[in-house]
Amino acid sequence: MHQLRGRVGRGRERAYSYFLYPQERPLTETAHERLATIAQHSELGAGMYVAMKDLEIRGAGNLLGGEQSGHIAAVGFDLYVRLVGEAVAEFKDEGKAVRPETKVELPIDAHIPHDYIESERLRLEAYKRIASIESDEGVDEVRAELLDRYGDLPEPVANLLDVARFRTVAAATGVAEVTAQGNFVRFAPVELPESGQLRLQRLYPKSLVKPAVRTILVPRPTTATIGGQPLRDTELLKWATKLVADVLTQEPLSTST
Repeated sequence: MHQLRGRVGRGRERAYSYFLYPQERPLTETAHERLATIAQHSELGAGMYVAMKDLEIRGAGNLLGGEQSGHIAAVGFDLYVRLVGEAVAEFKDEGKAVRPETKVELPIDAHIPHDYIESERLRLEAYKRIASIESDEGVDEVRAELLDRYGDLPEPVANLLDVARFRTVAAATGVAEVTAQGNFVRFAPVELPESGQLRLQRLYPKSLVKPAVRTILVPRPTTATIGGQPLRDTELLKWATKLVADVLTQEPLSTST
């Protein structure tokens, strides 16, 4: 929408862009936040502010994924060249395939506050650093680096690192997507043998297995069986980590963060 707004009023002609939505349909929190961001940044050169806010809203999970687009400068020339090199090597069957990125879209307050890293360039650099984490050791290295450069981690940054740690756990099992979907949490792609499906139903009743689309839908946990609120933030992340350990791996995984 921000890019569309930038396509009007070329040259000497002044133009206006109006974005309308049905009054009878309530806006989601994310949609409202995106509209507010566009409304607050209408000055020339505001694209960076909008892009940074979009990154914070969506999280860094797909920073380098297929759903992102942009110029080489967005990820850095060296990293761009390495990614292209790895893709060419995989196509030529020269070396191991690159592990697919795991997208995590759960209700977790995970971002880098402006008052923690004030510089937009450094904040984006930190997001890219976290997005490139592929192991527990990588999480610990980035945590130590942030502590050393910027001080104690605020809760949203600690949550962001916890998400990165969970991504490595999920990626190790081949899961490429963990997303909240209504009253369920969706894990895909997942192929469970019959024994695995029985274990899933025993440990997580009312789960749905959809072999045709290689997906499982697990009821989202709540704070109480009756009248409880859906879990979110680190509690939901711990639950998802335990599910991966219980159902998708042979050996139990640590849920400590």
